[in-house]
Amino acid sequence: MTNRDHANDNNAPAADYLDGFIDETQAADFLCQSVRTLQKWRVSGFGPHFYKPGRSVRYRRRDLLEWAEGRRRANTSYGSKI
Repeated sequence: MTNRDHANDNNAPAADYLDGFIDETQAADFLCQSVRTLQKWRVSGFGPHFYKPGRSVRYRRRDLLEWAEGRRRANTSYGSKI
């Protein structure tokens, strides 16, 4: 095995980490928000995309990261994105 092959093997868990599902408590921690805030966002349609298999709610870390990055701003003026 070459160093290059070894480096690729180490990158695989990162993709699995981002694509794995987490519950709303973990998602709230990921976004530094309360669980109640995520619940309110789901009702209003404001928050990140979520999955609802049965009665549980799940989020993908990748979706949370993309949603958070979409709200990144350079300053406090309305609509100024980086």
